[in-house]
Amino acid sequence: MATTVQGIETFHDLVGQHLGYSEWHRIDQDQINLFADATGDHQWIHVDPERAKDGPFGTAIAHGYLTLSLAPVFLGEVLVVEGMTMGVNYGCNKVRFPAPVPVGSNLRLGAAVAEVEDVSGGVQVVLDLTLETEGSAKPSCVAQVVYRYFH
Repeated sequence: MATTVQGIETFHDLVGQHLGYSEWHRIDQDQINLFADATGDHQWIHVDPERAKDGPFGTAIAHGYLTLSLAPVFLGEVLVVEGMTMGVNYGCNKVRFPAPVPVGSNLRLGAAVAEVEDVSGGVQVVLDLTLETEGSAKPSCVAQVVYRYFH
C-alpha cells in the first residue's frame, strides 16, 4: 500500500522513513527490445537471447538505464503526493547497478526519504531507491533521486 502525502509540507515528517515496496513487475524480452529501439542501444547482451546464453550472465539482461527508468513508474505504487500543482524529476545524485536484471525476472522498488529541503514554491525531496530482482542477493539498482514538488 502506498504512502500518501497530504500536502507537500508534510514531507518533512517523513525524513528517515522507509515508504515501502512496489509490486513485483516482470521484465520481459519485448520490453528490453523496445527500450533498445528507443535508445539505440542494441548491445547483444540485451537483445540477442541466443548469443547471451553464452555470455557472462547466461541470459539476456535488461539495460541498467531501463531498470532506472522504471523507478518513477514503480514509485507511484509506493508514494502518492496530494495537494501539489506539479512534481518534477530534478535528477539523480548517485546511481549504481550492482547486479543484472535477467530477462523474465521480477523487479520491485523500495523507497526511503533521505532529505527534504524547502525551495521557492515547494519542496525538494531526495529519495533513496532500491530496485530489487526477486531471488538476487544484491540489488539491481540503487539510486538517490531528487524530485521537486510545488504548491
